[in-house]
Amino acid sequence: MEVVLADALLARGGDPCALLRAFCAPLSAERAEALRLLLQRLAAGGLPPPGEAEALRRAAWEVALERCRPLLRGGEGAAAAGCGERLRLARAARGALRHCVQLCGAPLAARLARDALAELAAGGAAGAEAAVEALVAAAPRLEEPALVARCVAAALALVREEGEGEAAAALVAGRLLPALGGNGAALRRVWEGLLGAGGPPRAGRALLALSALADALLPRGPPGPGLDARLCPRFWRVVQEGLTERDGLCRKRARYLLKRALDLSGGQRAELRCPTDGGDESSLFWWSAGRSEELLQFWETYLLIMETLEGNQIHVIKPVLPKLNSLYEHAISGEKGCWLFHPSWHMCIYKRMFESENKTLTKEGILHFLELYETKHLPNSLGFSEFIIGPLMDALSESSLYSRTPGQLIGACPPLGTRLQKFLATYLMLLPEEEKGSFLLKFIQKMTSRHWCAVPILFLSMALACIPACKVLGIEGLHALRDVLQCTMITHQILLRGAAQCYLLQTAMHLTDVEKVSLPEVASFLLSLRPEESLRRDTVLWIELCSWLRVNDRCFRKSITSDFEHQETSSLCQYVRSLVEEYLKTPASETGENCFMPDWFEAKLVATVVLLAADVEQMRNKYSGKSNIEWIELEAFLNPLLDVLMKLGSNAYIPTLKTDKSLQLLLKLLQTRSLKCSNTQDDGVLFFIWKSLMTPVESILEFVLRRLTTNELSTVGDLDRCDLYLALISEIVNLCLKVSWKKVPSIKNFILSLTNASIRNLQERNCEEEPKLKEQIKKVVSMASLTAVCEIMDRQPEVHLESLPSVDALKRFISFSQFNEVLKKPSYVEEKSRYVCAYSFNFSSILREETTSQGWGKIVARYVRDQWICLRFILNSLPTLAQEYEETSEMSLSTVERSRKILQSALEALTILPSDQVLPVFDCMKALVPKLLDSSESLCIEAFDLAWKIMSSLSNTQLIFWSNLKAFVQFIFDTEVLAVAASAKGQAYARIKEIIFKLIDMSITKTGVFNVVLSHCCRSWIFPTVDERSAAKHIVNAFSNAGSYCELITEACVFGTVFRRDQRLIQDVHAFIENLGEQCAANVVTESTNRDDHYVRVCAIKFLCLLDGSNILHKMFMEDIFIKLLDKDELVSRSRTRYYANSLQHRIKNRIWQTLLVLLPKLDQNFLCGTLDKVFQAGFGNNQASVKYFIEWIVILSLHKYPQFLNKFWDCFCYDEEKLKTSICTFLSVLSHFDIILQNTSEKKPALKKALIVVLQWCFNHNFSVRLYALVALKKIWSMCRMLHVEEFEALTPVIESSLQQVENMHGTGNARRNWQRIQDHFFFATFHPLEDYSLETIFYTLPRLSELAEDEWISLVKFDRFTDIPLPPEFQWYHSRTELLDLKPSDWSQQDMGSNSVETESQTEWTDVQKKIIPWKNSTPSLDLEMVFQDRAAKLGKSNSRLIVVASLIDKPTNLGGLCRTSEIFGASALVVGSLHYIQDKQFQHLSVSAEQWLPLVEVKPSQLVDYLQQKKTEGYTIIGVEQTAKSFDLTEYSFPEKSLLLLGNEHEGIPADLIHHLDVCVEIPQQGIIRSLNVHVSGALLIWEYTRQQVIKQKQQK
Repeated sequence: MEVVLADALLARGGDPCALLRAFCAPLSAERAEALRLLLQRLAAGGLPPPGEAEALRRAAWEVALERCRPLLRGGEGAAAAGCGERLRLARAARGALRHCVQLCGAPLAARLARDALAELAAGGAAGAEAAVEALVAAAPRLEEPALVARCVAAALALVREEGEGEAAAALVAGRLLPALGGNGAALRRVWEGLLGAGGPPRAGRALLALSALADALLPRGPPGPGLDARLCPRFWRVVQEGLTERDGLCRKRARYLLKRALDLSGGQRAELRCPTDGGDESSLFWWSAGRSEELLQFWETYLLIMETLEGNQIHVIKPVLPKLNSLYEHAISGEKGCWLFHPSWHMCIYKRMFESENKTLTKEGILHFLELYETKHLPNSLGFSEFIIGPLMDALSESSLYSRTPGQLIGACPPLGTRLQKFLATYLMLLPEEEKGSFLLKFIQKMTSRHWCAVPILFLSMALACIPACKVLGIEGLHALRDVLQCTMITHQILLRGAAQCYLLQTAMHLTDVEKVSLPEVASFLLSLRPEESLRRDTVLWIELCSWLRVNDRCFRKSITSDFEHQETSSLCQYVRSLVEEYLKTPASETGENCFMPDWFEAKLVATVVLLAADVEQMRNKYSGKSNIEWIELEAFLNPLLDVLMKLGSNAYIPTLKTDKSLQLLLKLLQTRSLKCSNTQDDGVLFFIWKSLMTPVESILEFVLRRLTTNELSTVGDLDRCDLYLALISEIVNLCLKVSWKKVPSIKNFILSLTNASIRNLQERNCEEEPKLKEQIKKVVSMASLTAVCEIMDRQPEVHLESLPSVDALKRFISFSQFNEVLKKPSYVEEKSRYVCAYSFNFSSILREETTSQGWGKIVARYVRDQWICLRFILNSLPTLAQEYEETSEMSLSTVERSRKILQSALEALTILPSDQVLPVFDCMKALVPKLLDSSESLCIEAFDLAWKIMSSLSNTQLIFWSNLKAFVQFIFDTEVLAVAASAKGQAYARIKEIIFKLIDMSITKTGVFNVVLSHCCRSWIFPTVDERSAAKHIVNAFSNAGSYCELITEACVFGTVFRRDQRLIQDVHAFIENLGEQCAANVVTESTNRDDHYVRVCAIKFLCLLDGSNILHKMFMEDIFIKLLDKDELVSRSRTRYYANSLQHRIKNRIWQTLLVLLPKLDQNFLCGTLDKVFQAGFGNNQASVKYFIEWIVILSLHKYPQFLNKFWDCFCYDEEKLKTSICTFLSVLSHFDIILQNTSEKKPALKKALIVVLQWCFNHNFSVRLYALVALKKIWSMCRMLHVEEFEALTPVIESSLQQVENMHGTGNARRNWQRIQDHFFFATFHPLEDYSLETIFYTLPRLSELAEDEWISLVKFDRFTDIPLPPEFQWYHSRTELLDLKPSDWSQQDMGSNSVETESQTEWTDVQKKIIPWKNSTPSLDLEMVFQDRAAKLGKSNSRLIVVASLIDKPTNLGGLCRTSEIFGASALVVGSLHYIQDKQFQHLSVSAEQWLPLVEVKPSQLVDYLQQKKTEGYTIIGVEQTAKSFDLTEYSFPEKSLLLLGNEHEGIPADLIHHLDVCVEIPQQGIIRSLNVHVSGALLIWEYTRQQVIKQKQQK
């Protein structure tokens, strides 16, 4: 219609130039659109006569420069217009300018281009848009090469621009680049600029540009001489990068380009091969006409996988994953064993999966990749190694991927861990020898390149350790492994940390080329391992290391400093000899004064290699068959050390550095312990070392005594030496007790002299106001010496040091000392060393010295702590403080008053001491509080509160928290403290109970706290020590505390929370490591902390198992616990918290009934008589299956033991049906074990008669589930009746047997027969025996497993065995489940008591509203109008005059089109555009549209015509709106729809194609809250159609 009007205007108007000028002044939106239409017709109408043509060109030149360009810049007419009006003006101006260039040719194009380039150079966002539009109009007609080059450069600069340039880049890509693509000279320059030597822009921008140029770069039709993107390797690299981009729009563009290339290749059927981009790899893309079908199949599968991955839903993606296998079958040539398709295409799929937000999809992708490479034996490719070290390892760093699969047992290796081991071993074996080393080095270095969590590091280390031995790593590899070791140290998971160290050492042994590393380098690596976590003597790992050293002894690279003259001597022995000699050498510059304390690194190194060399020598002798070992080499190692030690006592001029180093090495050797040999003499190496070290004991003691008691230790740095000497004293005492008692007199003399001298030094009074540093250090050393003496007497009572006269002096001195005495700060604290020994002049030593000297406060805190250690010794050794010393006025105070004074001092000490030094204060308070609870309760409560405050502040401190917690628990929960507080029942008693619940709360967030508390209490209550018995004079039995604080046991029985997924993962990996046993050295050397939450319940249950029903205290306690647990169950049942399977409420109830079942055999008849009613009441509740089993089991056992309770049981069946509807199956299940119940009954017939009567009435219940349970019980009871030949039931025999036979022979296709068989096969009825299966394993592991309780509720017997704090007696019988029950798997029948809940209740619901159909027009329409054409019919019906066009040409499913048709008609859309009008004949379309197609204008626009259709609608003023998620899309709730809106809907699978996205004016997305990525296209369209309609209705109302 518009074209007809334009032609008529031109025909009647005469002069077209005058017509153009007439339309130009002034320019409104309507005039501008008319102007564009006239210019379009003039440009399409052919050339007029020469004179008229020139005039027309001049007029067009004027229109372009004087009207169109100002309009585009926002000048004349545009400024005064509204937003919608401005948009129409701009669109019309763009079209008019394009037609002006067509009329004027190259001169106008050049003029426009120069002006536009100048505007772009000047900058400004608004000007840039206008300039780009001018270039779009000019580009097709540009001819000057320089100008073309400038335009291309400007376009590429805008495409590459980062930050705020996104809109400009989209404009350039959407309009300018396609225009330049139409210019042959410009296209090649654009191509070279995009993918030339300078490198492409980032993938998103490059793909945007390439999509816009797709028509030019991938032209449809026969191949020509022009550009072909398919032949450029860089083009394919950009496409591959786009396929794995995180931005969904980039991925869509990449898929579009790939599809376009494939369609072109398939249509042309020509031979094509893209050149390789280096190396021997296959081509990135190729096509062969002869293999077209095979190629199409490969690429169709590839695109299907990539498109499916967009869904991000594992249940959708998993069925497609097997197609990956077929991709590999197509991609590999079986004949040549090489890649037909470049492997990087496969890597794109995996990288896309690895980077998915859905971790389940990531895990599936990793497992598939590892398994495929393991099973397919793929050809080697350079890209594979880079992919493994890059994207694969990045994905493997996610801890959650290492979780168990649902079917795996706790303690099994997760699938990813197993698959990783096999993959790495397989892949390395397939690599060429020359590539193995570099690949492994990069792999290990990658493990240090980021912050890895403990779990991934562990499983990667395990995978490395499982690689078959090959010599591929050199010194760089060893250093990389050491760096990984450092990474493992950051985790708090000690067991995981230790296990990773073990595997990294195994990796070093398996993969290191010993000819490339020297023994010093190996020793340095070994020192990175922590002996308390991994590498320790007598472990499997140590033995493996010794064997490795023995086998490779003479193969190590010789160190530059080594001198292996003696070929008959092994290199290891020679190295150790030279190492010890070098270690003990003193640099010539050392003077002996003020030398820094040497670092411990070297001493650890020397001690470790000495022990290794000795064990290697012992192993070598064993293999050679020598029985008498002379220890020649070991003696040679020790001789240099012994020489120095022997001279210590007599030679006062030995350099300080030398004495320090010799004593450090001595201490490290003495601290070595044997794990396997309980008898010292069984360990030949250690015994020889210790025996050798006995010789210089007197010399050492003499040296240490001189250093500690004279003024030789005078600087702050000397305090480290003091610690060294005191640690040596303790070890020497141990040495003498283990090897020879002959030296004990020497030790006693040493202790006597040290104690007397230290007391004298401390008693000296300094009259000077400013004390000297030397004097103060002497006091610190003396107090530390007394502390060491006290600790030796505590730990080694067999030495009998208490008989020494000095010990009495020590007790007297400490008793009369002032507590919390502090040392006045000397005038010169930091002593600068004038002489620093060259050997120890290193950064770490200086740093340590500076740290030690930072403040006087640390030294004072140490001094105060040492006072409390000494006081602890006095309090423990003297029952009544200082009772032997009463000659002073100070001691005339009463013992209580004296204790009160000390406790006040203890509180003061807690406020001044650092948290890591309060342990001795806690210990002293433990001895003082029981004496003061009666007389000074408020002071004791203050002690409790302050101690708890300290513990709370330490809850986030890993290193010192647990030792402090142990001391805190021993103080608060001391047997005497608890007993005295309980007897008074005062505030202290209430405060202790308050602390109990605070500790339980803390344990919820810090696993293991409750374990410490409960373990201590249970042990002290049931196994009180001799000291505790003698001290608690007024306590009849320590067990009375259990009754007073029974809340502790009650809470322990139900303790445990529902763990987060990450917590469960750590627990699972812990269980896996523990299951490895001695195979993993970390299990042997790390101390078991028992911090698993299960151990709380294990401890409580083992405690209850030890109780004796004949003991009156035990009996009362168990009855109290039983009642409290029943009350707790009732409380949980009444709570409004949601109760579902495996919820916390379910777990608590399950734990309650497990504990009740453990207690049941210990309870007597009288007690049960009063509590059985509560058990029955619990059975009436709506319980989960596992809880029901335990209730039923308790009822069966109770009735079996006391059949006289049967009448109470029968009463349970007498309630009305409303109460029984959720519980009757519980009581019927009890009857299915009626033979067990009647075992102890002599008169069985009356009971059977009653049971039969009860069961028969329930066999006719309306609920199918109830009938099944009743039939199971009937079958059991009737079989018992037949065995006993009960004559009274003869009359019922035909009825019952025929009924049972009918049930057995049930026919039909329904579920009745299957359910009958399932319930009979269910473990509770078929296999479970209530008496024979009564055991801890059944209660805590087997039955929870069979009832499908969550796995973290299963407690295996292994945990009962591992928890050794409370041992069960050897005669304990109820331990193991029967094998028949253990072998069962969970049944598919789940016990459910539906009761009458299954009765339909909808009929009782009252309807409060009625559905109402809406009539969309006011007046009915005559039936004759039905014969009208669709488009005219809509207008005649008086429908709303909407300006919304819905374009659904891309949608190909009739159901979606039918739904959209119905929605569009209901909301009055002006038209629905479809790809083909044939769809309306489809039955599915008609079923969904319900005749809407008869009332809605339908327009046919094929997908290939959409670009032209959209451009046409743009010129008509429509805003093109796409329903798509992009970086710049608008939220639907925030977007305001223009009146003339065109809604473009995408395809069901692909959405809107990439080549159409840049034609959109705006993208709108629907806000989502869920996980699923996209809505159905009909639903999306309906939401936008309604939002448009809603906004228009509001506007209309506002206008009225």
